[in-house]
Amino acid sequence: MEVVRTHKRKLSEIDEDGSSRFQLNELNQDLLERVLSWLPTSSFFRLSSVCKKWRSVANSATFKRACSRVPSRDPWFFMVESQPNLAKPIIFDSTEGNWKKINHPPMFPPADFIPVASSSGLICFRSADGGFFLTNPVTGSCRQLPPPFADSQPPVRAIGMISNAQTLKLVTVSGELPHLRFREYNSVTNQWEDEIALTRKIDNESPIDLSTNDECTQYFLSKCGNVVSTDIQRSPPKQYSSLLTIKNGEEILYFLSSSGTVVTCNLTRKFFFEYPRLLPVFSEYSIDLVECGGEIYVVLLSEFLESAGLRVWTWDDSIQSWRQIAAMPPAMSHKFYGKKVDINCSGAGQRMFVCVNSAEVCSYVMCDLGANEWVELPECCNDGEVKEFVCAFSFEPRIEASAW
Repeated sequence: MEVVRTHKRKLSEIDEDGSSRFQLNELNQDLLERVLSWLPTSSFFRLSSVCKKWRSVANSATFKRACSRVPSRDPWFFMVESQPNLAKPIIFDSTEGNWKKINHPPMFPPADFIPVASSSGLICFRSADGGFFLTNPVTGSCRQLPPPFADSQPPVRAIGMISNAQTLKLVTVSGELPHLRFREYNSVTNQWEDEIALTRKIDNESPIDLSTNDECTQYFLSKCGNVVSTDIQRSPPKQYSSLLTIKNGEEILYFLSSSGTVVTCNLTRKFFFEYPRLLPVFSEYSIDLVECGGEIYVVLLSEFLESAGLRVWTWDDSIQSWRQIAAMPPAMSHKFYGKKVDINCSGAGQRMFVCVNSAEVCSYVMCDLGANEWVELPECCNDGEVKEFVCAFSFEPRIEASAW
């Protein structure tokens, strides 16, 4: 008697070449969540429409934990127009190399808030009265923070943020050089710590340029393309731009002073100093700071001998001087000559996103600093309209990132 064996369900399919092809739906919930967690973040928006099982995965807490185990994700760049339109935000997806519109109306703060900082999967917004608002652009989770000052607020010079799965650190630096003070937000207590004064570091190891006069006139390129001789004026989203990092176990915040020098604040040891200028005081240029791969760089666009050059610099402690590490090809940078452009930069990993704009030109460039490769991005068209952006904020598109 011949025994016929049957299977209620096929565990795999056989391709024409004889190899087996496993079906994702055959995986148990735990393994399926682990596999899907490695998909590009843009795929998460489509999970719920595949089937009921995948919809349950997209909404499960264990799936978010699986996503948190992915070491890193390619950055997205939150784009900011000259007049920020938070109702229809646009991002640049560096994985797919295209522009995307995010439809999460409830997640964004009122119109008087502007983006000022980003870290990990969160973006921080600030209102005119000094309040803060945190949001995850991917999921729409959000939280409003108490303002750091109850009454009249001193002038804020820099705002920096660091966040991870467990904690959030938000720092404001206020005052005028050399009288700087900082304040930190404690995400555990949901309160701002007491304000602390910073002292100027002056010793043999400090790279401070003692010949620099804090009150000297600085020439720079304004947002509207005019050369003016006063304090540096940045576009509203970038006027508080700073970089907050952890270096050798110490919290370090970098920002640009009103006269264009790079200021470093050691928040752990409570001191600050200024680096020497890259160009003479009366030079015309546009300057910004960017963090890539844990390192701080200065991006400088200047004109010389009827040509424009955009170069990236780092401070070299061994020679106590600035050292150039990358430069935009002259064929790309020359078109900015005479256009009186302003540059605003954002970084993630080894990638740097540069917004170059003025009244005459608007361009976006992605640079791989490790390979010194520069690629000009296509213009952004939305509903038949060409969008022009003044700056971008980089963030990791993580669905597990919470605003607490």
